[in-house]
Amino acid sequence: MFGISSISHLISEAPTFKNRNLNHQNTHRQIHGQNIVACVWDFDKTLIPGYMQTPLFEHYGIDEALFWREVNQLPGLYLERGLRVSSDTIYLNHLLSYVKNGPMRGLTNQKLMELGSELELYPGLPNFFAELSEIAHHEEFKNHDFKIEHYIISTGLAPMIKGSQIFPFIEDVFACEFIESPVSPNFMSQTELSLPVDLEISQVGMSVDNTIKTRFLFEINKGANKSHSIDVNTSMPHDDRRVPFDQMIYVADGPSDVPVFAVIKQMGGKAYAVYNPRSEREFEQSCELVERGRVHNNGPADYRKESPTSVWMKQKVSEVFRRMIKKKLDHLDERTGSPPKHFSDQSNDNPLSELKQDTFWK
Repeated sequence: MFGISSISHLISEAPTFKNRNLNHQNTHRQIHGQNIVACVWDFDKTLIPGYMQTPLFEHYGIDEALFWREVNQLPGLYLERGLRVSSDTIYLNHLLSYVKNGPMRGLTNQKLMELGSELELYPGLPNFFAELSEIAHHEEFKNHDFKIEHYIISTGLAPMIKGSQIFPFIEDVFACEFIESPVSPNFMSQTELSLPVDLEISQVGMSVDNTIKTRFLFEINKGANKSHSIDVNTSMPHDDRRVPFDQMIYVADGPSDVPVFAVIKQMGGKAYAVYNPRSEREFEQSCELVERGRVHNNGPADYRKESPTSVWMKQKVSEVFRRMIKKKLDHLDERTGSPPKHFSDQSNDNPLSELKQDTFWK
């Protein structure tokens, strides 16, 4: 389990101007080239107008508003029984109750993926992701082997995200997952593991709340999602990390993302809040995030070419690329030094010109 103490440990590893330059000797070989800009996205109300579970409720004829009212009541109800539950992820347990008790009987991960294909994206998507990635091939940057990667970190359902139109443009998804066929006790002594004929989701395999989201930032940062030999809690010099935080841009919709906004800003990355252009309430909410210094800027969840959000994102990606070029040139200067020079006989720079002849006789 990834607790608050672990997150505090990771945040305490934040690079500073001082130790960033002193971590390594000139002979150090970096594990990663640090040539990647990571655009990290929330999902609900960031890439889609509402909540991803809507097609699921429609398919099974469930009253969506009633379901969420029940979910909102659960933390208080269980607290009266002496139990603390996560208000961010208790909905997963309630979904499983709907499966076990009949209304969603037979729900599988495959069905969730199929329902994900019905999700309506905000205007400009998914093409905007390709437009951002194309910046790395612009004349100014094409010789630097730069790359843009898109990630989604969500408290929603991973299978539905993977079934959506956006998924082909995504490097990795960190979201909640269900287990369909839990292994039985003493499975290690069994020669063959049996699978039920009628599959359905039955256990929570991964739960992601608004604090745990920060863990996945560090997985992207250290490259733990790319190599199983790298543990997210392992101490790693900042020059060895796959995607430095100042090469990350995080985009989300609301106050629930404040923990991630805080980490991104503290580490030198960029934070951006989006809102539904049709919702005055969401607009006010995103403005408040700007006023309180939670994010660098805000804009409508409209990703078409002329939109403020599209322009801002493209400008910031280009700025990060330019900073990466400068960093590379600075490192090159530090490691190569100045070439040797020839001294002219007539030059005042000749170190022997000030020596007297009798010096050599003593």
